Amino acid sequence: MLLHLSTWIEVETYLETSQGIILPIGSTEQHGPTGLIGTDAICAEAIAHGVGDTTGALVSPTINVGMALHHTAFPGTISLRPSTMILVIRDYITCLAKAGFTKFFFINGHGGNIATLKAAFAETYTYLAEIGVSHADQVQCQVGNWFMCGSVYQLAKELYGDREGSHATPSEVAVTQYVYPKSIKDAPLSPEVGRGHPIYGPVNFRQHYPDGRMGSDPALATPEHGQQLYELAVKELSNNYLEFVGTVSVDS
Repeated sequence: MLLHLSTWIEVETYLETSQGIILPIGSTEQHGPTGLIGTDAICAEAIAHGVGDTTGALVSPTINVGMALHHTAFPGTISLRPSTMILVIRDYITCLAKAGFTKFFFINGHGGNIATLKAAFAETYTYLAEIGVSHADQVQCQVGNWFMCGSVYQLAKELYGDREGSHATPSEVAVTQYVYPKSIKDAPLSPEVGRGHPIYGPVNFRQHYPDGRMGSDPALATPEHGQQLYELAVKELSNNYLEFVGTVSVDS
């Protein structure tokens, strides 16, 4: 059930039996020479829709732009400042909490969002109490990072070894190839790829990672791998969501 394809009457009816909602969040940032700029949002959205179908949960529109300031030396990247993103998340949750939602499960596709999401949750809990939302003490938020699912990590390790890297990875590129097979890109990739450098500002990032990859070899990605990774992520995050809202798992 997708929020943007529902009516307010349907949402009101949904709230009679569930106060949980899934919010996909990603990023709009460079992903190397062959990775789609929307990779993080594409993966989060597809997996969130799969989890929604599996669990019967309502799924909000995807938050496509996240915290990616360190990628802004590459054209096409769009980023929110952490302070802006905190307010965006707070406003999303506030509107939905006033309507009666209490369990907010973010399915995240971008590692750079994690710290800001956690800060936003802390900000929001206090804000809801300050503005007098009657059930503010019942509001809870959780992040499910699809790429950190144990089953996903294990398969990526088996498929790619240390060529998985940590950005523009074959695993995330594979998921986008599965979701958008007509948008698979091909470009020459240097055998030399940056890895292990600390992340500072965008200019420094591009100096150390000149083609945008971080220790990864996305040429290893296939749509078939993407389907396997997608299915593992949907199953694991469905169980995580159901546990979060206090329902039996899909394995039960």
